[in-house]
Amino acid sequence: MPEPLSVGVGTGMTARLMEVYDRFYAAYGPQHWWPGDGPFEVIAGAILTQSAAWTNVEMALANMRAAGCWSLEAVHQLPEPELAELVRSSGYFNAKAKKLKAFAAHVATNYPGNLDENLDRLLARPTAPLREELLSIHGIGEETADDIMVYAACKPSFVIDTYTRRIMDRMEMTPETPRPKYADYQAVFHNNLPPETPLYNEFHALWDRHAKEACAKLTPRCDGCCLLDLCPTGQKLILKG
Repeated sequence: MPEPLSVGVGTGMTARLMEVYDRFYAAYGPQHWWPGDGPFEVIAGAILTQSAAWTNVEMALANMRAAGCWSLEAVHQLPEPELAELVRSSGYFNAKAKKLKAFAAHVATNYPGNLDENLDRLLARPTAPLREELLSIHGIGEETADDIMVYAACKPSFVIDTYTRRIMDRMEMTPETPRPKYADYQAVFHNNLPPETPLYNEFHALWDRHAKEACAKLTPRCDGCCLLDLCPTGQKLILKG
C-alpha cells in the first residue's frame, strides 16, 4: 500500500484529494484490501457483496470453499440451484448465483481451455478494453467492474460506491453536472490523481472506512472527524449542536 502522499503547496481538486487521503491515512492507517487470496475470491466477493454486508458475504464464500466450489471451473460446473444455496447468506442468492454462472460462462466461451488459467488472460487485457468487457457480462455493473479491475486485475480504475458519494456530497465535492452519475464521480479521481493502482486501492478502502467510522448515513459523527474543518456539512452540524 502507498505511504501518505505529500500534500505540498497547491490549490484545486488535486490538492484537496491529496489532503483528504493524507488525513484518512493518518487516522486509519493502511486497510489491506481486498480481503481475498486471489482473483477468483475477489471476483466472487465483488459479485456477492452487491447489496450485502461483508459478514454475510464471508459466510457465502466459506460455504463455497467448504463445498469445493472454489474455482471458476467449479462454479461453471455446479448446477445453478446448488450454487444459489451455497450463497444464500449473501441475499438475492438466486440472482447472484446467475451472475456467478454468467461470469464463468463468459470466460469459458471467450477464453477456451482451463477456466482458471484463462481468467488470467482476461484480467491481463488493457485497462479500457477490460472494463468494457467486464461491463458486457450479465450482472457486472460499474462498481463491481471497478472492484474487479483494481483488486483482481491490478488496473487503475477508481471504485465509486455509496460511501464515497455520501462523503463527497457532504464535503461539497459533488461533480458540477446535473444529476451526476457514476462516471462523473469517478472522473473527479481520474482527472486529478495519478493512475496508480495501489493509490486507488487504498483510497477507496479509506473512503469506506471513514463512512463507517464517522460519516454515517443518518447521523454523521462530526465531533472529532478528521475532515471536520474541510467539510461544510460537518461545520453546519457542529454549529447547530
